[in-house]
Amino acid sequence: MYAEDELLPVSALQHLLFCERRAALICLERLWQDNTATVEGSIMHERTHQDGTESRPDIRIARGLWLRSLKYGLYGMADVIEFHRATPGSPGSVNLPGDTGSWIPYPVEYKRGRLRGEASFEVQVCAQAMCLEEMLGITVQVGALYYGKSRKRKEILFDATLRSSVASASLRLHQIIASSLTPQVSSTKKCRFCSMNEICLPGLSRKGRKVAQYLKEVTLDKEYQSETSP
Repeated sequence: MYAEDELLPVSALQHLLFCERRAALICLERLWQDNTATVEGSIMHERTHQDGTESRPDIRIARGLWLRSLKYGLYGMADVIEFHRATPGSPGSVNLPGDTGSWIPYPVEYKRGRLRGEASFEVQVCAQAMCLEEMLGITVQVGALYYGKSRKRKEILFDATLRSSVASASLRLHQIIASSLTPQVSSTKKCRFCSMNEICLPGLSRKGRKVAQYLKEVTLDKEYQSETSP
């Protein structure tokens, strides 16, 4: 079990699986840099959290709920937790304050892009489910990822393999933070699309590469982007 002051953001698991150095820059060094994609994502999350609660005949919708797990050392704000009506005594069901009947929680994580398979996103929403399980004393079997550009959902089954990935990622995240060391990184194609690129400077990690050559390439790349921008 972790103490309250040792909890780390659930969202950091997504960054960790994308790149351990990125996760350390954010959580350990408190650095952040936006690009168009991250700004659009932040706006979508803010709007989602501000919409409050909603009631429908067979569903209750809660937005911006805080979650935590002392077992895995995680905390975070869920985009949406839907509570689907269930028959009394159904496995995984709970009672809601001020409401009758039984309800099964169904976490939904919002992403700005188009519908696709993304392991890091699945780990993030599964981690939210595992926080709910610890808080409510139930088992949450399924949830979803909602993709803003596609306006479609991808349902995610929280099976043993995905749960194991959450446990491994959360342990690795805590190990990095406890070490107080930001991991080194090898430059890959995905670095070009990372909002932290200019802070991380992954190109400098190439063996034998000179700083002058790296700066030249960065400058040329920026000039090309400027010329090709609409």
